[in-house]
Amino acid sequence: MSIEWVNRAIDDLRVWGRAHGVDVDVDEVRLLCDYASDYLEVRRLGDFATETFEELLLSIYPRKVIAPPESARETLAAARTLVDFLQSAAHVTGATAVRMRATLDRIEPEMPAALADTSRYGMAKSIFSAIGPEALDDPAPVTLTSERRAAEDATESLDEFCECAGCSPLPAVRLVSRARLAEAAREVPLLADVHRLADWMLAGGRVPTVRGTLRVKDAARARAELAVPEPALLWGLAVYTGVVEVARASATPGDAFAPPSRRDDDDLLDHWAGTVEFLVEKATSGSVTGRPALDEKLFDLCDMLYRVQAPVMPQVVADHLGDAGPEADEEGSTGLGHAVERLAYCGLVESVGGGLLMLTPLGVWGMRELYRDLGMDAPEAPDLAGAGAHDLIDALLSGVPAELAEHDIARWVANRTPQSAAADLLAAAGGKPAVARGLAVTIVDRLGAEAEPAVREHLADPELRPHAIHWLTSRGLPAPALTQEELLWMSVDMLALAMPGAGDDLDEFAANIAASGPPAHMIEEMWRVDHPDVVEVLDLLGRALTDDTVAKVARKAAFKARSRSIG
Repeated sequence: MSIEWVNRAIDDLRVWGRAHGVDVDVDEVRLLCDYASDYLEVRRLGDFATETFEELLLSIYPRKVIAPPESARETLAAARTLVDFLQSAAHVTGATAVRMRATLDRIEPEMPAALADTSRYGMAKSIFSAIGPEALDDPAPVTLTSERRAAEDATESLDEFCECAGCSPLPAVRLVSRARLAEAAREVPLLADVHRLADWMLAGGRVPTVRGTLRVKDAARARAELAVPEPALLWGLAVYTGVVEVARASATPGDAFAPPSRRDDDDLLDHWAGTVEFLVEKATSGSVTGRPALDEKLFDLCDMLYRVQAPVMPQVVADHLGDAGPEADEEGSTGLGHAVERLAYCGLVESVGGGLLMLTPLGVWGMRELYRDLGMDAPEAPDLAGAGAHDLIDALLSGVPAELAEHDIARWVANRTPQSAAADLLAAAGGKPAVARGLAVTIVDRLGAEAEPAVREHLADPELRPHAIHWLTSRGLPAPALTQEELLWMSVDMLALAMPGAGDDLDEFAANIAASGPPAHMIEEMWRVDHPDVVEVLDLLGRALTDDTVAKVARKAAFKARSRSIG
């Protein structure tokens, strides 16, 4: 996936922009980098070349990006900013940067026309421009989105959460291997500090209070000598997870327990499960996050992140926590950044690209263990990397969140050659409903020209032939021309993919269809298409189209299609 190097590039670009007083359009540059990575095999900033911009702006963008022609100006401005950054950061030479700028100047008058030229549209754009980016959200939430889009989706979904965690089913989550979890646990600063403090207390013969808590004088000395934050929290955790009890039972307390670096995997993960329970369930009086009210909401926060399964914006966290959310202090800081740092120290939360927040793999695993201890059904999502194409499609259609779906698809594709991936997906799509077929061809559309033999094999399949022709044509490969009947069939097929999402938000569908939907003369002829969903598609167009004349054409075509099926 492109996400890791793109996130690093965007972070570097932000820093460069602030240092040079440049207003960077981060979203546009991120899109340039995403598409360069996905379709042009750009794996780092230094891979950008003059021809990269030409391919991006005159081929990939017209084929993929749903945008009006006038948006070309913003995209070109972002591309020029990217070139300035590439040169300034020595990713390209000065001579290369000059050639890139000359190419952008030449592209400038051509790009608006390219964006408006419907003959250049690829499968995703020519059809999904009329569908909208949420077409697969229900029942197949696979939109192949960026982190930013996933964060926005997560924000919108928070309103649906019940205040009581036990009232709604938990989503299936993807877990990493126990070996990787244990390796991550060995790097959690909190766990290491728990053992350091326990060793320091017991080896020095220091005695806690009658109630088992850390004495004030010992806490002060530990803070000074060990440089650990919140010694009282660390001691409470050591007692709760049994570290102190094990040590006391030994004749040599200081060496009676192994630190995380030397504990075996199962023992360490048991310790981590107890740690998560202690942090999010017990009364910690602000010693975890720095705010008592926020500590009391830690379970709610982790539960929200567990359910969303996508990076969320910090403000979303603050809004979700309500009154417990950090307020501005005397210096104007919200304090949320400090709370996030503390949660990262504890191994629960991590920041990803653009300052977005999500549970760590350890946090996900620990919360799942806690749910199971509470008697809740906490399903584990299957690993789809080695699944067959049928299983991949069925699993994605079952409701996998977009962030996991993107990860699953990327890993599934990475385990196969482009040719074998296309062959398996297209074979699995045969005879499937439009939603499943649309999902399969959308994934195939991400594959490079190496998949050509497998795609070409399906030119004889009536359902897949139009998609195969479009795939070949969009890559400049030899292909038969689409007949009018085939173009109509593919339009109906992909519009059928929009129907579930359109039912949820007809206004958004209407806006998209008005901007780049099929022309009236094509709608008028759709009734002739031998497609199982043609009546429903035309009914949808008749309800959604804002142009009364074209809407009437769609309703008439729907009547003809219905009469034809009856006859």
